[in-house]
Amino acid sequence: MHTENPLDLMPFLASLRSGLWLVGLSSWIFGILDRSLASFSDGYLSAIDIAQIATASFFFVSWMLLKPNAKKVPSPSVE
Repeated sequence: MHTENPLDLMPFLASLRSGLWLVGLSSWIFGILDRSLASFSDGYLSAIDIAQIATASFFFVSWMLLKPNAKKVPSPSVE
């Protein structure tokens, strides 16, 4: 039975994590822009509009802090 080395999956998981982070980043930017345009389209801001924009901005900043680190994967040693 062949057991797979867990280090073989590390580059795939790192690229998957980065890809998901980029998709989330673009989604939050789109959400903030969409909410801002909808709020300003009628000419005035209500308290609900401000709360929605503030909430989306808070989650966007939180998402920015979750950026995955670029870690070097150790090369397997040949024995």
